[in-house]
Amino acid sequence: MILKVARLGHPLLRQRAKAVPAAVIGRPEFQRFFDDLVETMHEYDGVGIAAPQVHVSLQVAVIEVAGNPRYPRAPRVPLTFLINPRVRPVGRRQVRGWEGCLSLPGLRGEVPRWEAVIVEGFDRRGRPVRLRARGFFARVVQHEWDHLQGHVYVDRMRGLSSLAYLAEHARFGAEE
Repeated sequence: MILKVARLGHPLLRQRAKAVPAAVIGRPEFQRFFDDLVETMHEYDGVGIAAPQVHVSLQVAVIEVAGNPRYPRAPRVPLTFLINPRVRPVGRRQVRGWEGCLSLPGLRGEVPRWEAVIVEGFDRRGRPVRLRARGFFARVVQHEWDHLQGHVYVDRMRGLSSLAYLAEHARFGAEE
């Protein structure tokens, strides 16, 4: 089922999401929620989506990059499920890159992010997961993790001078 996406201004987007209790993970309704998140992400051509974006205060995110029309040059990222993730940077290098968000439709802005991160948490089945993400994958992980902390990408921008409507952004030839 495609879920309604919360837009900037909805109070849930500014709240830290609640941890998912281990006992909930295997329940059919929780697994259906994961399916709904994936379907919603695909419907809106997202490369990631977090539970607070669909009005659910849980530490849950889904990521996948595979031929996405919003990010046509982005490298492929397999379908990744994250429950109660913790994210920490690898090294000290940050890179700036363009980001959009399903909760701020039609806009893009340039955001500094860690070039590489370590992610620890649980997968869809409740098994521990630890992965290292680099480049665009690391950017998406940090973007979704921010949603779980009550932040959106505009909070990370060094200024609003790069914030632009996607139609204008594309017109001026800025890269993804």
